[in-house]
Amino acid sequence: MKRTIAVTAALAATLLGAAACGGSSDKDEVTTAASGPVNGAGKTVKVWLMVDAESAWKNVVEDANKRFTAATGAQVNVEYQQWANHLTKLDATLAGTDVPDVVELGNTEFSKYVFNGGFTALNKSDFENSGTWLSGLAGACELDGKTYCVPYYAGARVLIYRTDLFKKAGIAQPPATYAELLADADKLAAANKSDAKFGAFYMPTYWYAAMSFVKATGGEIAVKNGDKWQGQLSQPAAVQGLQRWADLVKKYSQADPAKDENDQAALFAQGHAAMFMGNTWEKGAAEQVKKDPNDPNSAMVNTKVFGKLATAPMPETPSFLGGSNLGVTEKSQNKQLAAQWIKYFTDAQSMQGLIAKGVLPNSTALLDKAAAQPGSEAAAAAAKNSWFTPNAEKWADVEKATVLQQMLRDITTGKKSVQDATAWADQQINSILNEG
Repeated sequence: MKRTIAVTAALAATLLGAAACGGSSDKDEVTTAASGPVNGAGKTVKVWLMVDAESAWKNVVEDANKRFTAATGAQVNVEYQQWANHLTKLDATLAGTDVPDVVELGNTEFSKYVFNGGFTALNKSDFENSGTWLSGLAGACELDGKTYCVPYYAGARVLIYRTDLFKKAGIAQPPATYAELLADADKLAAANKSDAKFGAFYMPTYWYAAMSFVKATGGEIAVKNGDKWQGQLSQPAAVQGLQRWADLVKKYSQADPAKDENDQAALFAQGHAAMFMGNTWEKGAAEQVKKDPNDPNSAMVNTKVFGKLATAPMPETPSFLGGSNLGVTEKSQNKQLAAQWIKYFTDAQSMQGLIAKGVLPNSTALLDKAAAQPGSEAAAAAAKNSWFTPNAEKWADVEKATVLQQMLRDITTGKKSVQDATAWADQQINSILNEG
């Protein structure tokens, strides 16, 4: 569920023009209420959803459409989009006049569109469970006290571990505390010392994971002070978390510092590690691979870890959630109807449908129900404590500049101490976020 932010300068210019006065926080917003009834007879709401909904929970979409039409009289035209080109297509569409009314975006993709005026403000209280939305999704929706999107669904990062190696090392249960995780890692290392390539915990240069360690010790990446952003990674709480992450990597991981998380499941599948931190779907990705990766219809082949993996919450470590949000475009001609559709598609009935498909709902109040779904136990537990990146207009530029990745590589290779590396990162973050 990794989402890549790629918003073009052309989009920014187009949306700034549409906003009349600059970013969405500077203009008079028309707050869109989802409360009914809304008379939509003769109208059609155009909805852009990602292809996941079509392939995995189309019945949930159809049920929401039926209930929406029965209540409003309006029809729904759902157009399913591909992740590979959805932002490029959206940018071009928003530059015109024939725009979708509702758009799904990955949670990390939403912020820049919100800052650039692409979405209209919503009445948060009109949406079910809005008081308990997952913070890792809702963080992208808030700007200057207003709400610009509604959390849709999530997937959490968890601990993925080898049950056979745990048994071999005499470990009966996954770790429930961080101290237990380290103790288990020591047992695993001792039990597999004959394998020169073995690492008890595979951890590449994975900034989402490292920042989870920062959050676990009370640290922050950056905070806004007045009208300026200030990097916080060199502050004591953040340094403590990063030192903990670095100690784990140096003692227990055999990962190449040049590698990031994108191929960690495939490398873990080679059988030389006992644990890694990843999205729940990476368990399946590690267990089986396509015989021909270039052929979408190729048969699946079992790897060395097939049938040997299980998941658990990463102990005492908040999870960065992947997932999606839904927003009403600023250029929509059917704003209230669009908000009404989102209301149906994100209510408890729809969320129950998503839970049945093995994905996480948008509310902490529903996570216990998700935990009762076989295979979702660890992700549901992890999602109860989640975090989001700084909701800054230029945060995407920090990611593009790979500031955090460089900081982590400098630490794990010994090029810089944690304190020096974080001081450098704070300088880079300050420069980027406050540029202009």
